[in-house]
Amino acid sequence: MAKIEDILALEQIENDIFRGIATETLLQRTFGGQVAGQSLVSAVRTVDPDFGVHSLHGYFLRPGNPDKSIVYQVERIRDGRSFATRRVTAVQDGKAIFTMSASFHIEDHGIEHQDVMPAVPMPDELTDAMDSPDPEYRWVHREWSEWEFRFVPQDRIVRRDGSASQQQLWFRSRLPLPDDPVLHVCTLAYMSDMTLLGSSMVIHRDEDIQGASLDHAMWFMRPFRADDWLLYDQTSPAAGFGRALTQGRIFDSRGQFVAAVVQEGLSRTPRP
Repeated sequence: MAKIEDILALEQIENDIFRGIATETLLQRTFGGQVAGQSLVSAVRTVDPDFGVHSLHGYFLRPGNPDKSIVYQVERIRDGRSFATRRVTAVQDGKAIFTMSASFHIEDHGIEHQDVMPAVPMPDELTDAMDSPDPEYRWVHREWSEWEFRFVPQDRIVRRDGSASQQQLWFRSRLPLPDDPVLHVCTLAYMSDMTLLGSSMVIHRDEDIQGASLDHAMWFMRPFRADDWLLYDQTSPAAGFGRALTQGRIFDSRGQFVAAVVQEGLSRTPRP
């Protein structure tokens, strides 16, 4: 697998038009996190560095071909004093496969609070996914070998009252990453699609389900590093009619709430 720095190093081919590389994968279609991460990089490239990304909202329109590069077209929707907005369309073979709106904000001061990080085993108490007896966890390692994953066993998760389906894992880059904060934000956009839809399958492990990301939203709350341990606390509050809603809270190892994610995914019985 390519390094995350290479995946996110887009080529500029025209004003506000960029191209991202294809990467080696075990997946039949382009990984959604790759499209989201590269889209965010293209948007960042058109915004004044004083503005930091605080949210993104994306829709997966068509499956991408993992053997082909993707072109990203950026529209400059708004440049204000405190906020800037960009719209990105990811194109492959002349068709839009993903669209994203991203909002940027100059840092302000205001109220502060956060949820407490769940009580979970720390990473050094857990098994690396590459050594896990669970074949799905080992598959995650094979697909994203540049990343270290430590899944919390189901019998060690402290359940939220009324939670229908829940999953937790720690993750981080196996190699040190550059100090550029923008790279870490775009890297988390890439990583946020990973395993999230799986939280809807925790209580349906024996079901044969066709899954795919449909839409994806993120909010970035505090600085972090993607080469330090991050806890991804995932839940799926509802599923039905071939779709599953999933959500995630991301904390750093000090308990700081750094990002939130909400995603709806295809979760249907395969058609004949």
